[in-house]
Amino acid sequence: MSDPTIRPAGAYSVARLVGELVHTAGMTPRVDGALMATGRIGRELDDTAALTATRVATERALAAAESAVPEGATLAEVVSLTVYLAVADGFVRLSEIADAASAVVMERFPEAELPVRAALGVAALPGDAPVEIQLVARCTDGPIT
Repeated sequence: MSDPTIRPAGAYSVARLVGELVHTAGMTPRVDGALMATGRIGRELDDTAALTATRVATERALAAAESAVPEGATLAEVVSLTVYLAVADGFVRLSEIADAASAVVMERFPEAELPVRAALGVAALPGDAPVEIQLVARCTDGPIT
């Protein structure tokens, strides 16, 4: 793995290459190994903090995907994006917060189609994280031109 902060917190792999698809585990918004924020969106976190945490978690998911790409290959696009959001009762702006994950993907792969996406509101995530990102990316045998 190229990034030492991208490591499993339990008995699982952070990413696996199956054919040309890289599947990642759920990645939370950690900086230097520690969660940058905890709590539920709409209660302990406002939208601005939630958007930032979502971007960080998405960057970590992309780093996890990169860690599974063989030498000489490259990530071409994100095919599927799942955004889990720990939210307060009544919080329904899931798509708006999940758009931060889509924005990171669009910045990284500006020529690619947008991935399919699910945004799910949940009661809790590991470590009291506010967001967890899981994705499926496609890799190619050579650099993208």
